[in-house]
Amino acid sequence: MHRTGPRPGRDFLFVATGAFGAVATGAAIWPPIDSTNPPADVVTLSSIEVDLADVEVGTRITLSWQNKPVFIDYRTDATIARARAEDLDGMPDPEPDAAPVQRPEWVIQIGICTHLGCIPLGQSDGDPLGNRGGWFCPCLGLHYDVAGRIRKGPAPRNLDLPLYSLVSKSMVKIG
Repeated sequence: MHRTGPRPGRDFLFVATGAFGAVATGAAIWPPIDSTNPPADVVTLSSIEVDLADVEVGTRITLSWQNKPVFIDYRTDATIARARAEDLDGMPDPEPDAAPVQRPEWVIQIGICTHLGCIPLGQSDGDPLGNRGGWFCPCLGLHYDVAGRIRKGPAPRNLDLPLYSLVSKSMVKIG
């Protein structure tokens, strides 16, 4: 007698063999591909030094560190006063203005929205700013204030801060 119907046992073997072959191929080619990445300790220890002498008061610059945008804001006295006067009630991540800064005139933070990983606007002339004069994330309409604190939207925390130190009056080391 000749059987012409479905063969579930044979179908399972074909699928299982194909899946095993795909996993084995991936396991074989991943090590050479991964070896082109720098070791984690090299990436972690990498740092840059930036001379801020040419940055004018009231301007913002963006630079790249570890393939991430870093926002540097040289704040005016009025901006510092506005940041310190913000009411912290109702903030998802309440933090006084003095917490994220080593000197009040400089705010240095990673320019990646803490919700979906978009890059907020507000660094260039003509960019929309958040409703508190800070940054605006166009992905879901989030607003950050002039200290990088989340003021409107579903972000769980304020903009992240890189490890940095102000080496001199005009030199900052990030990383």
